[in-house]
Amino acid sequence: MGQATAHAQDRAREEYTFADVSVVMGTYDEEAAIGRVLADIEDVTDGRAEVVCVDGSTDRTPEIAHEHGARVIEQEPRGYGVALRAALSTPDRPVVITTDCDDTYPMDALPDFLGAINAGYDVVGGDRLSGGAAAMPALNRLGNRVFALLATALAGTRVRDATSGMRAYRREVVEDIDWTENTGLSAELLLRPSMRGYAVTERPIEYRERAGETTLDPVRGGAAIAGSICKVCLDERRR
Repeated sequence: MGQATAHAQDRAREEYTFADVSVVMGTYDEEAAIGRVLADIEDVTDGRAEVVCVDGSTDRTPEIAHEHGARVIEQEPRGYGVALRAALSTPDRPVVITTDCDDTYPMDALPDFLGAINAGYDVVGGDRLSGGAAAMPALNRLGNRVFALLATALAGTRVRDATSGMRAYRREVVEDIDWTENTGLSAELLLRPSMRGYAVTERPIEYRERAGETTLDPVRGGAAIAGSICKVCLDERRR
């Protein structure tokens, strides 16, 4: 994105390992998938990455997470952004990777994300759309392409996937910005760093069919995300 390559070269520093990584997620009634996701994280990172789940489930999700050694923080369900902000602010390791707990994201991409952070990037986004995202419902796929176009137009920099739930961040980026959005937090987490000159890159990733039922209303949720993109970009242009 823009000057990301130059910034990455300037920001290159010591190499992190998975012992320096926290993988965080909000969880809500994901017992159909959470065990598989956590097992994949453990396999890919040799059990060295810390896993934090902020959970508001009514099913066995937190029990399964505990069984896999994850740190579980119980929280009343108040939306995606509230849970993810709590997950982001809990660990103190220097690299934080967000993901969803529905088995749609490939945990074998974690080494590539960590490698990009070690190359000097501040934020590494997972781009589901460049590969077609055939497993994504058609309405969701259309909406996500519209979000990317809207974000590109308003932010003034190329955005390939504004709403991906899988990204890696240097901890200082998470700590240096005041995050305001709830449903639209995924877009905000990419747009504010990008518009503030942090080194941001997006990497194509596979997107798989989700396990379990989604709780997001595509119409109301989509409207909220579009509104967040507009608000965040306007806020950043006013800074």
